Amino acid sequence: MWYPWTPMDAWMAEDQLVVERADGCWLIDPDGKRYLDGRSSMGMNLHGHGRPELVEALVAQARKAGETTLYRVSHPAAVELAARLAGMAPPGLQRVFFAESGSTAVETALKAAYAYWVAKGEPERSTFVSMTNGYHGETLGTISLRGVNTEQVDMIRKTYEPLLYPSLSFHQPNCYRCPIGRTRADCAIDCTDSLEEILVREKGRIAAVIVEPRVQALAGVIAAPEGHLAKVAEIARRHGVLLIADEVLTGWGRTGATFSCAAEGVSPDLLTVGKALTGGYLPLSATLATEEIFEAFRGGVFLSGSTYSGYALGAAVALASLDLYEKEDVLGRARALAEVLTEELEPVRRLTHVGDVRQLGLLAGIELVADRDTRELFPPGDRIVERICTLARDSGVLVNAVPGDVITMLPSPSMSPEDLRFLIRTVTEAIRGVTGP
Repeated sequence: MWYPWTPMDAWMAEDQLVVERADGCWLIDPDGKRYLDGRSSMGMNLHGHGRPELVEALVAQARKAGETTLYRVSHPAAVELAARLAGMAPPGLQRVFFAESGSTAVETALKAAYAYWVAKGEPERSTFVSMTNGYHGETLGTISLRGVNTEQVDMIRKTYEPLLYPSLSFHQPNCYRCPIGRTRADCAIDCTDSLEEILVREKGRIAAVIVEPRVQALAGVIAAPEGHLAKVAEIARRHGVLLIADEVLTGWGRTGATFSCAAEGVSPDLLTVGKALTGGYLPLSATLATEEIFEAFRGGVFLSGSTYSGYALGAAVALASLDLYEKEDVLGRARALAEVLTEELEPVRRLTHVGDVRQLGLLAGIELVADRDTRELFPPGDRIVERICTLARDSGVLVNAVPGDVITMLPSPSMSPEDLRFLIRTVTEAIRGVTGP
């Protein structure tokens, strides 16, 4: 097999972790060793593995029909799911366009935003603005969103640069390494001024501003100060550009709200969902749009779609997942578990080589530094975070390493408080084992 995001020489030289089965939030290898999944399968695992309700929904739909396509044909699961999503979304998002992955949902949003302006007679609005260090997917369109300057994605941009379209970026709200030199004490969310400057300078050329609402997860859990998203939305509205909220990872309670943008009363023009939409059981995503955007295509056609748009099995499982989300109060459970996470992370802040601990709901990032006073990073060759994650894995816990010496954790709302404490304790001991006390 050719593995994604994996240096193959190193992978083939090591003993490879193989997951044969899973139970709740635990992954189990062929020898029976159990690993607590502290990344919820990259944010997909919402209810835990082995949920009979989701399996039964899949089987029931498969007995009726497999995929039948949405090309001039409909099916009940997709119709019902669209209605459910529109009912749960922030006000104004009433139209639902299905895709398979988060990347294709964002790609759909980009195409819809540009085509909307074409329909309005403004085809010159073809430029997108994203936040520095943002992450929106793996398609050429989503990679083209500038500001993704982590080591890994810089490598992608360097490789594919001739294929990408130009875009612009504004400052990320990184309060630990403030891009404009402020401190938390004098922060007035002035980092958004760079967005204002872009929209003034590029007047009439911007199609949309796209953000990960309130937290940039894969950038190292950069949690924005309260009010940042609302200010970004106000700037976009004032300059007459569309706002796209990428909720592929932040949706379904992970940040303390069903949709993260709703926590600051923001209703975007386009919103994307994916990952945990089916609880991680099948690939399915969606792009939600306002009626105004939908109306722009009424006299023509939106030239977008794919074979598995509105995948019947995925839609059926997503409906069952939404039933569980409401019946089991996943949002309330996520909020309660986030309080436990906050408590458990407090001692981590005191470790000698922990520079910053960031958290929003059930997203947490621990940034390691060689020197706490200067905030200097370790030399790249030390592979500090990779070694910590390997040590944690050997102790039965899986977490992520991202460029910038950050350990990221995305525990599932279905995780028990005891398992969450084991997760943080294991990561803490792994940090000590690599960097000292």
